[in-house]
Amino acid sequence: TSGSTGQPKGALLTHANVLRLFEASAEHFSFGPDDVWTLFHSCAFDFSVWEIFGALLYGGKLVIVPHAVSRSPEDFHALLIEQKVTVLNQTPSAFKPLINVACAAKQKLALRYVVFGGEALDVPSLKPWFDQFSDQSPKLINMYGITETTVHVTYRAITTADVKTQGS
Repeated sequence: TSGSTGQPKGALLTHANVLRLFEASAEHFSFGPDDVWTLFHSCAFDFSVWEIFGALLYGGKLVIVPHAVSRSPEDFHALLIEQKVTVLNQTPSAFKPLINVACAAKQKLALRYVVFGGEALDVPSLKPWFDQFSDQSPKLINMYGITETTVHVTYRAITTADVKTQGS
Protein backbone atom coordinates (compact mmCIF):
# COMPACT_ATOMS: atom_id res chain seq x y z
CA THR A 1 0.00 0.00 0.00
CA SER A 2 1.20 3.52 -0.64
CA GLY A 3 -1.36 5.39 1.43
CA SER A 4 -1.23 9.11 0.77
CA THR A 5 2.56 9.28 0.53
CA GLY A 6 3.02 7.44 -2.74
CA GLN A 7 5.86 5.48 -1.14
CA PRO A 8 5.21 1.72 -1.21
CA LYS A 9 5.10 -0.05 2.14
CA GLY A 10 3.81 -3.37 3.36
CA ALA A 11 1.06 -4.07 5.87
CA LEU A 12 1.08 -7.41 7.69
CA LEU A 13 -2.42 -8.88 7.90
CA THR A 14 -3.65 -12.21 9.15
CA HIS A 15 -5.98 -14.65 7.44
CA ALA A 16 -8.39 -14.01 10.31
CA ASN A 17 -8.69 -10.41 9.13
CA VAL A 18 -9.65 -11.63 5.65
CA LEU A 19 -12.30 -13.93 7.14
CA ARG A 20 -13.61 -11.03 9.24
CA LEU A 21 -13.92 -8.94 6.06
CA PHE A 22 -16.15 -11.50 4.37
CA GLU A 23 -18.11 -12.43 7.51
CA ALA A 24 -18.87 -8.77 8.17
CA SER A 25 -20.04 -8.17 4.61
CA ALA A 26 -21.95 -11.47 4.14
CA GLU A 27 -25.28 -9.93 5.13
CA HIS A 28 -25.05 -7.57 2.14
CA PHE A 29 -24.12 -10.12 -0.51
CA SER A 30 -25.17 -13.57 -1.61
CA PHE A 31 -21.87 -14.76 -3.04
CA GLY A 32 -21.70 -18.42 -4.01
CA PRO A 33 -20.06 -21.04 -6.21
CA ASP A 34 -21.82 -19.76 -9.34
CA ASP A 35 -20.16 -16.35 -9.06
CA VAL A 36 -17.40 -15.36 -11.43
CA TRP A 37 -14.93 -12.79 -10.10
CA THR A 38 -12.20 -10.87 -11.90
CA LEU A 39 -8.67 -10.35 -10.67
CA PHE A 40 -8.42 -6.95 -12.33
CA HIS A 41 -5.99 -5.37 -9.89
CA SER A 42 -2.35 -6.07 -9.16
CA CYS A 43 -1.75 -8.45 -6.26
CA ALA A 44 0.28 -5.57 -4.77
CA PHE A 45 -2.99 -3.61 -4.37
CA ASP A 46 -5.11 -4.56 -1.37
CA PHE A 47 -8.26 -4.70 -3.50
CA SER A 48 -6.86 -7.95 -4.92
CA VAL A 49 -7.40 -9.57 -1.49
CA TRP A 50 -11.16 -9.00 -1.91
CA GLU A 51 -11.05 -10.33 -5.47
CA ILE A 52 -8.93 -13.45 -4.84
CA PHE A 53 -10.32 -14.54 -1.50
CA GLY A 54 -13.90 -13.69 -2.47
CA ALA A 55 -13.72 -16.23 -5.27
CA LEU A 56 -11.86 -18.79 -3.15
CA LEU A 57 -14.01 -18.53 -0.02
CA TYR A 58 -17.26 -18.93 -1.92
CA GLY A 59 -16.03 -21.56 -4.37
CA GLY A 60 -16.47 -19.25 -7.35
CA LYS A 61 -14.39 -18.82 -10.47
CA LEU A 62 -11.57 -16.25 -10.61
CA VAL A 63 -10.75 -14.79 -14.03
CA ILE A 64 -7.29 -13.23 -14.18
CA VAL A 65 -7.54 -10.14 -16.37
CA PRO A 66 -4.47 -9.69 -18.60
CA HIS A 67 -2.81 -6.30 -18.11
CA ALA A 68 -3.44 -5.21 -21.72
CA VAL A 69 -7.15 -6.13 -21.39
CA SER A 70 -7.41 -4.09 -18.18
CA ARG A 71 -6.28 -1.02 -20.13
CA SER A 72 -8.87 -1.37 -22.90
CA PRO A 73 -12.50 -0.75 -21.89
CA GLU A 74 -13.69 -2.53 -25.05
CA ASP A 75 -11.54 -5.61 -24.46
CA PHE A 76 -12.42 -5.67 -20.77
CA HIS A 77 -16.13 -5.43 -21.57
CA ALA A 78 -15.76 -8.33 -24.02
CA LEU A 79 -14.05 -10.38 -21.29
CA LEU A 80 -16.87 -9.60 -18.84
CA ILE A 81 -19.40 -10.90 -21.36
CA GLU A 82 -17.37 -13.92 -22.49
CA GLN A 83 -16.59 -15.09 -18.95
CA LYS A 84 -20.07 -14.19 -17.60
CA VAL A 85 -18.55 -12.20 -14.72
CA THR A 86 -20.99 -11.67 -11.86
CA VAL A 87 -18.79 -9.83 -9.31
CA LEU A 88 -16.75 -6.89 -10.53
CA ASN A 89 -14.45 -4.95 -8.24
CA GLN A 90 -13.29 -1.60 -9.54
CA THR A 91 -11.73 1.65 -8.58
CA PRO A 92 -14.02 4.43 -9.78
CA SER A 93 -11.36 5.67 -12.22
CA ALA A 94 -11.10 2.19 -13.81
CA PHE A 95 -14.89 1.87 -14.05
CA LYS A 96 -15.55 5.25 -15.64
CA PRO A 97 -14.29 4.29 -19.16
CA LEU A 98 -16.27 1.04 -18.97
CA ILE A 99 -19.55 2.92 -18.47
CA ASN A 100 -19.65 4.26 -22.04
CA VAL A 101 -18.74 0.92 -23.58
CA ALA A 102 -21.26 -1.06 -21.50
CA CYS A 103 -24.07 1.43 -22.09
CA ALA A 104 -23.54 1.36 -25.86
CA ALA A 105 -23.23 -2.43 -26.12
CA LYS A 106 -25.99 -4.74 -27.27
CA GLN A 107 -24.72 -7.72 -25.25
CA LYS A 108 -26.12 -8.21 -21.75
CA LEU A 109 -23.75 -8.37 -18.79
CA ALA A 110 -24.12 -11.12 -16.18
CA LEU A 111 -23.03 -8.76 -13.39
CA ARG A 112 -24.79 -9.02 -10.03
CA TYR A 113 -22.49 -6.65 -8.12
CA VAL A 114 -20.05 -3.89 -8.94
CA VAL A 115 -18.01 -3.09 -5.83
CA PHE A 116 -16.11 0.20 -5.73
CA GLY A 117 -13.10 0.88 -3.55
CA GLY A 118 -9.63 2.31 -3.47
CA GLU A 119 -10.57 5.95 -4.08
CA ALA A 120 -13.42 8.43 -3.80
CA LEU A 121 -16.51 7.66 -5.90
CA ASP A 122 -18.00 10.48 -8.00
CA VAL A 123 -21.62 9.36 -7.67
CA PRO A 124 -23.09 11.71 -10.33
CA SER A 125 -20.77 10.10 -12.92
CA LEU A 126 -22.86 6.91 -12.56
CA LYS A 127 -25.99 8.51 -14.08
CA PRO A 128 -25.49 7.02 -17.58
CA TRP A 129 -25.03 3.58 -16.02
CA PHE A 130 -28.25 3.87 -14.01
CA ASP A 131 -30.12 5.27 -17.01
CA GLN A 132 -29.18 2.13 -18.94
CA PHE A 133 -29.20 -0.59 -16.24
CA SER A 134 -31.23 0.79 -13.28
CA ASP A 135 -29.94 0.36 -9.74
CA GLN A 136 -31.16 -3.19 -9.14
CA SER A 137 -29.15 -5.39 -11.46
CA PRO A 138 -26.30 -5.13 -11.04
CA LYS A 139 -26.18 -3.52 -7.63
CA LEU A 140 -23.47 -0.88 -7.32
CA ILE A 141 -21.80 -0.86 -3.92
CA ASN A 142 -19.37 1.71 -2.56
CA MET A 143 -16.97 0.14 -0.08
CA TYR A 144 -13.89 1.75 1.36
CA GLY A 145 -11.15 1.07 3.84
CA ILE A 146 -7.44 1.15 4.29
CA THR A 147 -5.05 -1.74 3.90
CA GLU A 148 -4.42 -1.91 7.63
CA THR A 149 -8.12 -2.65 8.19
CA THR A 150 -8.07 -5.35 5.48
CA VAL A 151 -9.48 -3.70 2.38
CA HIS A 152 -13.04 -2.56 3.28
CA VAL A 153 -14.70 -1.25 6.42
CA THR A 154 -17.69 0.54 4.89
CA TYR A 155 -20.66 -0.52 2.77
CA ARG A 156 -23.13 1.68 0.91
CA ALA A 157 -25.41 0.57 -1.92
CA ILE A 158 -25.66 3.35 -4.51
CA THR A 159 -29.07 4.06 -6.03
CA THR A 160 -30.54 6.36 -8.65
CA ALA A 161 -31.75 8.57 -5.79
CA ASP A 162 -28.10 9.14 -4.78
CA VAL A 163 -27.27 10.31 -8.31
CA LYS A 164 -30.20 12.73 -8.30
CA THR A 165 -29.33 14.04 -4.84
CA GLN A 166 -25.64 14.60 -5.54
CA GLY A 167 -26.10 15.64 -9.16
CA SER A 168 -28.35 18.61 -8.43
